Amino acid sequence: MREVKRIGVVGTGVMGQGIAYQAAVSGFETWIYDARPEALEKALEQIAALVKRQKEKGFLRDEPGDVLGRLRTARSLGELSECDFVIEAVTEDLAVKHSVFRELDGVCAPDVVLATNTSAKSITEIAAAAAMPERVVGMHFFNPVHRMELVEVVRGLESAEWAVEQTEGVGRSLGKETIRVNERPGFATSRISAMIGNEAFYMLMEGVSSAEEIDKAIKLGLHFPMGPFELGDLVGWDTRLHVLEYLHQTLGEKFRPCPLLVQYVRAGRLGKKVGRGVYEYDEEGRRIPGSASGR
Repeated sequence: MREVKRIGVVGTGVMGQGIAYQAAVSGFETWIYDARPEALEKALEQIAALVKRQKEKGFLRDEPGDVLGRLRTARSLGELSECDFVIEAVTEDLAVKHSVFRELDGVCAPDVVLATNTSAKSITEIAAAAAMPERVVGMHFFNPVHRMELVEVVRGLESAEWAVEQTEGVGRSLGKETIRVNERPGFATSRISAMIGNEAFYMLMEGVSSAEEIDKAIKLGLHFPMGPFELGDLVGWDTRLHVLEYLHQTLGEKFRPCPLLVQYVRAGRLGKKVGRGVYEYDEEGRRIPGSASGR
């Protein structure tokens, strides 16, 4: 089994940034790539800011310069050919993922695992774009990556045992607990999380309570670390809607997206990443008190 020293991360959105940060902090030479150069530059700034904050809070042993010194930027997917392990973290769009995996399959050595950080999509369908589907494994991280302890390792129909084992090993090397999951829509966590977030929107639409009160109830009454609206704002409601639509298609009516959630996405209220979702946020990403929307 290949020794993993260099990790490639494809996609520099919220999840890609978090994965790249975790890899660099964990001592890996970390290559990051995004099809949009401006997104790549923004990601470097965001990761540097996170490194600085974590150091100031006493959560980092290494100096910020040492962590950032492990980051490399790739201007094409071909530059990831020397990586020992690659994690795809692009948008939850099957066509986009297929394009990425076709290209990675052509440039990476045969014993390099190609992991996909999908929260609900079929690993088997994603792997179908690769000439070697046996090396494609699901690796579901949670947001924010640097704080969340779990990684779901998801076996597709053709995922090889050696690839699954290496993915589990990389997850542990990144400081995470791992669980092994056989591919089913939504895996072990997304289907439950999506259902809770969707039901919370139905409750808001029906006037059961305000968003703030529902979040408070879930945190204090059920001991969740975040309320469903806080979490949805963090993840992004467009991402949540994509997951729900897929679960509705594959698992049936109980996952039909709430009409109010659909309205929020159509209105551009996607969450923290755009400054407004169920709540509103300032330029520093801090929630504005009393900003929860009613309906």
